[in-house]
Amino acid sequence: MARIEFDKIRHAYMANPKSEADYALKELSMTWEDGGAYALLGPSGCGKTTLLNIISGLLQPSEGKILFDGKDVTGLSTQERNIAQVFQFPVIYDTMTVRQNLEFPLRNRNVPRDEIARRVNDTLEIIDLKDKADRRARRLTADEKQKISLGRGLVRSDVNAILFDEPLTVIDPHMKWVLRSKLKELHQRFAFTMIYVTHDQTEALTFADKVVVMYEGEVVQTGTPAELFNNPKHTFVGYFIGSPGMNVLPCAVEGDRAHVGGHEIALPVGAPSGASKLELGIRPEFVTLAKNGTGIPVSVKRVEDIGRFRILHADLAGTDIAATLPEGTEVPADPQVILQPANVNLYADSWLVEKGGAA
Repeated sequence: MARIEFDKIRHAYMANPKSEADYALKELSMTWEDGGAYALLGPSGCGKTTLLNIISGLLQPSEGKILFDGKDVTGLSTQERNIAQVFQFPVIYDTMTVRQNLEFPLRNRNVPRDEIARRVNDTLEIIDLKDKADRRARRLTADEKQKISLGRGLVRSDVNAILFDEPLTVIDPHMKWVLRSKLKELHQRFAFTMIYVTHDQTEALTFADKVVVMYEGEVVQTGTPAELFNNPKHTFVGYFIGSPGMNVLPCAVEGDRAHVGGHEIALPVGAPSGASKLELGIRPEFVTLAKNGTGIPVSVKRVEDIGRFRILHADLAGTDIAATLPEGTEVPADPQVILQPANVNLYADSWLVEKGGAA
C-alpha cells in the first residue's frame, strides 16, 4: 500500500483553459494516508471519476503532480503505479471460469501456485462465489460478474491502492450491504488503501473512515461521517449528507442575531464583512415544535410518516424547512417551530463561518 499525495493537481478536458470554470477538477492538494479507507462522494459530474482516474494513471492531470510514498508518479502508467481498479460495470473474461478470472492477475505476476490457490479460495469466500468457482463467467448474472471484478481487485496483495468506481451499481440492495460489509472487514484485516467512488451517501458513510465530499469539481470537505453530519463546512455538505438534508434558510445578520421572516435567532458568530449571501443551516433533527406560541410560525406543506419518526415539511417565510418529529407526534393546525440555538450554523457565500471568523 502507499501514501498518496496530490500537489496542486488541476485538470481540464479542454485545451488552454482560461478560467476556473474550465477545470473539471479545481486545484487540489491533499494526502491519502497509507492504509486508509476513503469514499469520494458527490453527485454526477462533480469530478469524482476524474480524480480517481488521475490517481490510477488512466488520466494525466493538466497541472500539478501526484506522489506515491514521496515518489513522483505523475507520468507513470496504471501498471507502473501498481493499482487495482474496479469499474462501474464488470470487466472480466467471459470465456474463463470464475476461478481462472481470479487466478489470472496472480499468474501474470508469477505468484507461486500454492499462494495463488490460497488467495483465490479466500477471495471466493469473500465474494460468495465458491459454489460457482468452476463455472464460466458468461453463464453468470450481472451482479455475479461484478463480484468477480471486485474479487480481481481484492485477490492481489501487492497493490499500492484499490480503487472502486461505483462498483455496486448493478448489484441488488441486499448484496450491496453484504459486499460493503465484506470490504470493510477486509480493510480492517489487511489495511489496504481503498478509495471508493459513489453518489450514495449510505455507501460512503458505511464504508469509509474518511469521506471526501465533492461539488462542482471541488473538494468542499473531508472528514469522518460524524464530522460531516455534525459540522458541515459547506451548505452542499449539509444538504447532501443526511435524510432529509440540512435546512438552509436565507437570512440577514446584525451583530450576533440573524433575522429570518421577521424573527430573531441567536448566533454563535457574527457575519464576516463582504459576504454577498448569508444563510442559516440547521439539521431537521434540531427543529422542534414550539409550545404556547413561543416559536416561529410555519405553514404545513405535508407530513411524512416513515415509521420510526415523522418528517414535517413546511414553509417559513417563503423558504422550505423540514423537522423530524417523534413517532406519533400530532402537528397542530397552526404550528410554530423552534430552531435550537446550539445547533444553528451561519454560512457566508455557502461556507461555514467559524468561531473567531467574524469581521
